[in-house]
This record gives sequence, structure tokens and C-alpha cells, in this order.
Amino acid sequence: MPDEVQDVFGFALSLAQEGSKHSQAKPMKGFSGAGVLEVVEDYDSDTYRAVYSVKFDAMVYVLHCFQKKSTSGIKTAKHDIELIKSRLKAVQAHVESNRR
Repeated sequence: MPDEVQDVFGFALSLAQEGSKHSQAKPMKGFSGAGVLEVVEDYDSDTYRAVYSVKFDAMVYVLHCFQKKSTSGIKTAKHDIELIKSRLKAVQAHVESNRR
């Protein structure tokens, strides 16, 4: 991942830790109510995405960072969505186990 993209994602995550939201952070479709946000950054004809959750105990959990590989459309690939869902479930389980 290019340094410039890492800088944007790092800044977005820093803002999230402070309770703010980056201007490019948008709720990710299909995760309503889960507090899952996505930052999309274009660089040199490639698109990169960072997906994170801020819903749990004021913690920021990065669920996935990746380069979009699809050659057509803006839809996130199914395997990326499934990975995000499984990581979100793991975060939920982790948070619940630490509350006990």
C-alpha cells in the first residue's frame, strides 16, 4: 500500500480514536447499526479501502485494509465482505468476553 494512502488511513483512524470522523469516512453498506465505517482512497489509478468499527467500548477496531481488485463497478468483492463480517464477529466476541 502506498505511503500516501497509509497516511490518509492513519489520519482517519487517529480521528476515530479521538471521537471524530474523517471527511471521507462513510458507513459501509450492509452493516447498518454495526458502527462499521469505510474510507476509500484513490491513488495512481488504484483504489484502496480501510474498514473499521468504532461501536465497541470507544475502541477502534480495524477490520480490513485492502486494494480493490475488481475491474468494473464499485461494489466490494464478496470475499472481502465475508472477511469483514467474520472479523466483526470476532471483535464482538472479544468485547463480550472482556466485559465478564
